[in-house]
Parts: sequence; C-alpha cells; structure tokens
Amino acid sequence: MNNFSIAIHGGAGTILKSAMTQELQAQFEDALQNALDAGYTLLERGASSLDAVEAAVAVLENFPLFNAGKGSVFNHLGKHEMDASIMEGQTLAAGAVSGISNVKNPIKLARVVMEKSEHVMLFGKGAEEFAKHHEIAFEPDDYFYNEMRYKQWQEAVEEGRVMLDHSERKFGTVGAVALDQHGNLAAATSTGGMTNKKFGRVGDTPIIGAGTYANNHTCAVSCTGHGELFIRTVVGHDISCLMEYKGLSLQEACDVLVHDKLVKIGGEGGLIAVDNYGNVAMLFNSEGMYRGCRTSEGGMEVKIYKE
Repeated sequence: MNNFSIAIHGGAGTILKSAMTQELQAQFEDALQNALDAGYTLLERGASSLDAVEAAVAVLENFPLFNAGKGSVFNHLGKHEMDASIMEGQTLAAGAVSGISNVKNPIKLARVVMEKSEHVMLFGKGAEEFAKHHEIAFEPDDYFYNEMRYKQWQEAVEEGRVMLDHSERKFGTVGAVALDQHGNLAAATSTGGMTNKKFGRVGDTPIIGAGTYANNHTCAVSCTGHGELFIRTVVGHDISCLMEYKGLSLQEACDVLVHDKLVKIGGEGGLIAVDNYGNVAMLFNSEGMYRGCRTSEGGMEVKIYKE
C-alpha cells in the first residue's frame, strides 16, 4: 500500500491562547478532528484524494465558527457571498465558484463545476443557477445567520472598514489537501471572504494557482490569509514551481513563500500542503493557524497556536 495523508486548516491570524476559553478551544479542536477523520477515513478505504478533501472541507463549512459555508461573514449589504475551489493533480482539472449565496456547501458546487461543466470558474447568479440545475443543496438566509458574525458586521459598518473575519485579524478560510493510495493529489479551499466587503470583492480562495493548487508531479496546496497578497504572489503555483524547477523540498518551498516572499510585501497568513510522497507542511507567519494532519504512517496532530 502506498503512503497517503491529509492536512486541513480552518484559518490563520492573530489567534492567542490568552483570548480563548477552554470551551471554545475544545469546540475548534473537535471540529478540526471531525474534518480530519472524515477525509482520512475515505483515504483509508481507498477513496480518491478528491473525495477526501471535499468531505473534509464540507465538515468545516458546516461548523459555524469557521468563516466558510454556515459560518460565513456578512458583506456590506448584510448578505453572504461565498467562494470555493477544488483541484486534482492528475489531470490538473479544477472547479471554482465565487460570489455565491445560499449554497449550503460551496465546495460541492466547485466540484460539480469541475466535473459537469466546460469551465473552471462560475460567478454569482449564474453559478447559483448552475447549482440548482445540478440539484446542489441550498439553505435560507437564517441558516447562515450567526450573532457573532452579525455584531462583527455592525462594528465594521459603523467604523467604515473592511475586516479580515475578526477584529483581531483572523483569516477564516478553510481548506484541505490530500494524497491518496493511488498517488493522486488534490486540494480544496472555501471561504466567506471579508466582513463588510464591497463591490464584489474576490480573494485568493477561488483563484487556481493562488489559494488552491494541485499537481501530481509536486504538491497540493490550500492557503489562508490576506487574499490580495496571496494572489499577487501566486502562492500555490509558486510552491509547485520551486519544487519542480529548483528541486526544493515541500518544506523548503513553503518556507520561501510564507516566511520570505509574502513577508516582503506584508502578506500575513499561512498554508497547508502535501507532496507526492505524503510529506505534510503546515506553515504560517501569523500568531496561529487552526490546523491538523494525519498520515498512513501513524502521525496525527491538531493544533491552533504557535509551537
């Protein structure tokens, strides 16, 4: 049996133990563990990495404390606009959606775009129409309502600013990467974007090569952070290129992006990645990142704070 592994994240940013209650920390850790288990169980049964990352991200989308799916933040108009993408490394097939509302699990729609359309990305009302055509589950506005998110939005509106999920700078994107027993890589990412975002703003999450990337020759990557800067540095694809063209290891390539290239332009956040040998990297340049990984060699961890 070939090695297989999975890693997940629930966002990065200023995540301090001093600001976290034990009860809240336990909730986050349980959610991360549930997502990890959902994906790993599929890999263990011989399922594809694509199935594993979709399942893991869907669990995170259903958890209201992460900024994706059910827990998505409010935009300037008091609505929810969600983005998601998914990619598999064997054929470089990818699917993405952006600016969608009321779709229960945006990651499921992204996969349908990849497999059932001729396109890579669908946006807004058109993407929602496509979702209905393919019987993707929708939920009413009150499903996505969260009192904490509502207060964040009200605060942002009063101060006339855009917020990166929380006032304490937390980037709440969720994601997963995996290598399956067949040697195939996949990555998936989903987000509700920025609180009080305006003008149809789109971050790195649905941009293939920036927030999400997978290539069987190198690695699979899912990012979380200040999206504009992750787009400008094309983080996911650049990590793959450093491995393919310069011969860097997964850890070395991720380190260049997270601790050098992003830092030089003020880019805060992190990423998870897995290479075609099953090695896992979970790097961030912020105070913390909700993260976890599990490998067929017996390694498993769920963490929130810096070491």
